[in-house]
Amino acid sequence: GPILKRGPDMTKSPMTKSEQLLRIDDHDFTMRPAFGGPPIPVGVDVQVESLDTISEVDMDFTMTLYLRHYWKDERLSFTSTNNQSMTFDSRLAKKIWVPDMFFVHSKRSFIHDTTTDNVMLRVYPDGNVLYSLRVTVTAMCNMDLSRFPLDTQTCSLEIESYAYTDDDLMLYWKKGNESLNTDERISLSQFLIQKFHTTTKLAFYSSTGWYNRLYIHFTLRRHVFFFLLQTYFPATLMVMLSWVSFWIDRRAVPARVPLGITTVLTMSTIITGVNASMPRVSYIKAVDIYLWVSFVFVFLSVIEYAAVNYLSTVQERKERKLRERLPCTCGIGNPDDAMCDPQITGYTTMDVNSIGNYGTAGNYGMPENGGRQERMFAQVVLGDPQLTGQVKRPGYVNIWIDTHAIDKYSRMVFPGSYVLFNIIYWSIYS
Repeated sequence: GPILKRGPDMTKSPMTKSEQLLRIDDHDFTMRPAFGGPPIPVGVDVQVESLDTISEVDMDFTMTLYLRHYWKDERLSFTSTNNQSMTFDSRLAKKIWVPDMFFVHSKRSFIHDTTTDNVMLRVYPDGNVLYSLRVTVTAMCNMDLSRFPLDTQTCSLEIESYAYTDDDLMLYWKKGNESLNTDERISLSQFLIQKFHTTTKLAFYSSTGWYNRLYIHFTLRRHVFFFLLQTYFPATLMVMLSWVSFWIDRRAVPARVPLGITTVLTMSTIITGVNASMPRVSYIKAVDIYLWVSFVFVFLSVIEYAAVNYLSTVQERKERKLRERLPCTCGIGNPDDAMCDPQITGYTTMDVNSIGNYGTAGNYGMPENGGRQERMFAQVVLGDPQLTGQVKRPGYVNIWIDTHAIDKYSRMVFPGSYVLFNIIYWSIYS
């Protein structure tokens, strides 16, 4: 019978000339280079393309970078007349051994694939390999926000081999600190990038052993001007606005009460707005101290008016009772309307300007009238006319209290205290 020839296996893709030159099928690339021998050195360098977002709420950052690996695999050496390297894309990278790097503490990461996978493999005749990837990674950054927004944050991106311990793979920065390059145009809306630097450490896992870990550290200082404009300045203006009520007549209740309530509510809105964009941390931030102290100042200005109003009411009640006990109450409304004869009644009214001519024995409150401060004096006979037959010396009792005393002191105490607080605050946090 006829002899049947076996047809070619169509499931195997035909090898390219470059793969034949590299003898891909002659080796088992599931093993690392120099398997069983000393650890293979893998140099790494990184170029940071962009630092995209830094989120306080999620405590993470997103970075796009070119991650390059350098190692020697003698299984890939080939003969070349002009000593030129060969460059390949991701298709060959899937057929040979490459380091199994991963980002420690990363939340999301991916290799860019537009228009094709952003992977480059360059093989030199002596077996040296350059393997480059373009990766975007979102990784954790544990931020201390106790000085927010006057803070400086240091975040780290950590690179490590997943499978190979330091007995199999020695990971190192190829050129030390110069292995890290950054695009000069990198800028962030909220941060100033102060510096990038690299370190290397050993990481230990109880089940698998010791691994080389590479760190990319970058230090960020927050731009404070945005927060000055959006938070600090409005809060300061609200506190200053609350002081206006100290210069308004205490009887103008419709003017002073809404002013105090408005400033309190506005401060509450500012505090709520700041905390809405922040993580719910269990410690106090620098901005919280400023806003809450400002809130207390605004609140105290409302309490101050309540105190003034209450004391004025109490004092007017006392004055009314005193007036009822006096035989003559001339001049309370207007001192020019009627004058009492002090020889008959023992009481007189005097203009405010004449206070300096008489000694005062006591003070009681009298209401203001049309902006004019009136003082009523009671003439007291400091001797018994029945015994002496004459009035020895008239003394005068001032029965008027300056009901603006609290307002007067508040005009100095409130601004002075707030300025002092600002000096202490900015000297500590700036």
